[in-house]
Amino acid sequence: MIAKETIDAVYEAARLEEVIGDYVQLKKSGSNFKGLSPFSDEKSPSFMVSPVKQIWKDFSSGKGGNVIAFLMEHEHYSYPEAIKHLAKRYGIEIQETEQSDAQKEQASERESMYLVSDYANSYFQEQLHKTETGKAIALTYFKERGFTVDTIQKFQLGYSPDSWDAFTKTAISKGYLLKYLESTGLSIVKEQKQFDRFKGRVMFPIHSMSGRVLGFGGRLLITNAKAAKYLNSPESDIYHKSKVLYGIYYAKQAIAKEDNCYLVEGYTDVIQFHQTGIANVVSSSGTALTSDQIRLISRLSKNITVLFDGDAAGLRAAIRGIDLILEQGMNVRVCTFPDGEDPDSFAKKHTKESLQVYLDENQQDFIRFKASLLQKEAANDPIKKAELIRNMVASIAKIPDVIKRELYIRECASIMQISEEVLFTSLAQLLASTSKEQNKKAKSKPKFDSIPTKVDPNADPNEPPMEVYLNNMEPEETQAQTKVNVLFRLERSIIGILLLYGQEEELFTELMYQRNADEELEIVPVEQTKKVYEKVFLDLQMDEIEFTHPSFQQVYAILIETLNAEDQFRIDMFLQMLTPELSTEITDILMEEEKYALDDWERNEIYVKQKKTSIVQYVNDVILNLRRQLVDLKILDLMNGIKEKSPESNSSIQEDLSEVIEYQHLKRVISEKLNRVI
Repeated sequence: MIAKETIDAVYEAARLEEVIGDYVQLKKSGSNFKGLSPFSDEKSPSFMVSPVKQIWKDFSSGKGGNVIAFLMEHEHYSYPEAIKHLAKRYGIEIQETEQSDAQKEQASERESMYLVSDYANSYFQEQLHKTETGKAIALTYFKERGFTVDTIQKFQLGYSPDSWDAFTKTAISKGYLLKYLESTGLSIVKEQKQFDRFKGRVMFPIHSMSGRVLGFGGRLLITNAKAAKYLNSPESDIYHKSKVLYGIYYAKQAIAKEDNCYLVEGYTDVIQFHQTGIANVVSSSGTALTSDQIRLISRLSKNITVLFDGDAAGLRAAIRGIDLILEQGMNVRVCTFPDGEDPDSFAKKHTKESLQVYLDENQQDFIRFKASLLQKEAANDPIKKAELIRNMVASIAKIPDVIKRELYIRECASIMQISEEVLFTSLAQLLASTSKEQNKKAKSKPKFDSIPTKVDPNADPNEPPMEVYLNNMEPEETQAQTKVNVLFRLERSIIGILLLYGQEEELFTELMYQRNADEELEIVPVEQTKKVYEKVFLDLQMDEIEFTHPSFQQVYAILIETLNAEDQFRIDMFLQMLTPELSTEITDILMEEEKYALDDWERNEIYVKQKKTSIVQYVNDVILNLRRQLVDLKILDLMNGIKEKSPESNSSIQEDLSEVIEYQHLKRVISEKLNRVI
């Protein structure tokens, strides 16, 4: 693992505006920078960068965070990959934490395999571009496929010489160990002999999401009945076919931006689409589509469009893949090409615009595709037609989303001219036959259909925000909905106060009990200098106020502890203590005011009041409002309890009414402090 000292050094050195400036054209906007969102198409800038806070916010997509979060979102790096990227940029030496000998050995083994793969990639490219044989045979082949030199270089295509051990001998002479040549599958070792696995093939390197070479695909250039036309690297510690998609490194940004991924079958399909101008495309590398591959796409988009040629084998593969995609909760559409065409050949004959038009006009949802495909087989045979309908319902049953299932059932009924009731019955039978374990999981899923009476302190911080509870409540609870919604906003404001002004000292007026000249207690205002976080903490403690929202509970606890321990509070360092979900929530709070700058209000002589100008009043108002809302909820709770009690329990009702009156008095006092009339 990367040592904490290295991570701290990276955060200390990295400048957010410099890093983001490599990807987004930023313009100065007051103390901030603004630019067009890198995550969506837009004409007016909605992307803000705060150099002071070292955070960014994209108001069009809702994404935000620190410099690491940007690299993870934009480049789809893992956390360690983002740290290493910045360390390399700023010349910081990466220190690793102490590992066991076994861990060191395993890490060393994997890194050695990566190094061997990188060398092989360079070697194959050199053979393609710098040897007479490579240029005459392999480069000519690629050009005949319609690939330009720029495209060939972009995808790092190469050539493995038609010699039994040319690569293996050269690699060993360069100091690479045979054990790693064998473990990556680049070389085959039999007794005392070593052979090149990809002898006489053009080479397609397969990259990870972050761009590391994991393995290779090789295509034979000469017809050989004894050898496979395409050959992939075998499974290894760094290459797992079922978890890799060809072209994902080149397509990730386009997939995220377009919010759709085109899925094709072969390497050349991917490359030809890119060359035509459509970059959001990947391939399963000729293997059957897997759940892991679909989940890889789901990190970038929930929408997949499967592209297949019109042959029977391709269409059958499409059906198997569709069911798997549906099972993962993804949205899937299908587009087939005319007879004799595949994505590669079709893209080669069309411009980007005409290709995009064809894809848009000919894609269809999976239910219509499956119906049109299987109806040809069923023809007028009632038994086959019944089997077809069961097949379609079986696909629909794999969809986790209940609403989508119902919509597809209705569409299926319309297409197949059968009653919805019959299909719903068939669907219910299929769902009922699922395993007991799946049923248990389904029953154990939390239902957000009411306001929780008690908040679990160990609740999942990723629990939906309070509005989720509100939207599912009954109309008669409108008043409670409003109160809880206001509580959410007030708690959010307190978190914002602590983040922005927590360490600042201010002069607060406190009401204190003191003895007068007659030794009687009286309440007098006393001015005290406190840090803002101390004021907030003491006031909430005095009233025994706890946050109602689980995420705010967690952030508040970490904030108070950090503010108390650190003299210099840094937001960018604080964000790295949080989960990505909490980090996004915090960024939303911090950048709330900055979104006004996007509209250049001051240029139009509209001035937005900044909280900084009256921090003492703002802190007092937020805390008093929070108290008032909690009192309102308590009164509402008591009144609802009174309504449910029978007339016989008169004494209990009177006690509750007395308590309501006391709370009403407290509410009046708070409102007077807020200078408001109730």
